[in-house]
Amino acid sequence: MTIEIATVNGSGCPMGAAAVEVSDDRDAFAISYSQYAAQAGGGSKPADHRKNCHLNLKVHAPRGFTYAVSSADHRGYASLQPGAEAILLSRFYFQGASQVREFTHRLLGPYDGAWRFTDVVPESELVWKPCGEERNLNVETRLQMNEGTSDPAKVSFIGASAPDGSVKTTYHLSWMTCPTSRSE
Repeated sequence: MTIEIATVNGSGCPMGAAAVEVSDDRDAFAISYSQYAAQAGGGSKPADHRKNCHLNLKVHAPRGFTYAVSSADHRGYASLQPGAEAILLSRFYFQGASQVREFTHRLLGPYDGAWRFTDVVPESELVWKPCGEERNLNVETRLQMNEGTSDPAKVSFIGASAPDGSVKTTYHLSWMTCPTSRSE
């Protein structure tokens, strides 16, 4: 399996700020973000409160196989003042498909440290890329900061990477053999 980034859009991932890496076992891929954070308070502008990132990926699966996203691990760092709230929204779906998997996670202040959220799709609800069709995989995330009742003079933030830059969002895949057509 190989993956190419077809397009990158969003206020949280300007060109060159997101990268994809396929795991050695080909059962997962990781997206790393170098400039993805939302903040509120301390003179932050309204545009700083919400950041998003949408990647359109060309996933080249081995011939005769299809895949579904079975889970996603999101890791990052947050520093939230008492009364502040951070939200992570995650979505993934195949281009042209009506089935979208969406997850929302919240952190409440006070909070200062690493965070990890996991999205899990039950096996019976997996959405498989249609066999024999070229459909890109869309993965979207949004980071949002709500100042809430926190001190507006103090900054609260949530980021998709830890201070050392080592944190990634990892998408885990399930694989299935496609039915063999009579023409093969």
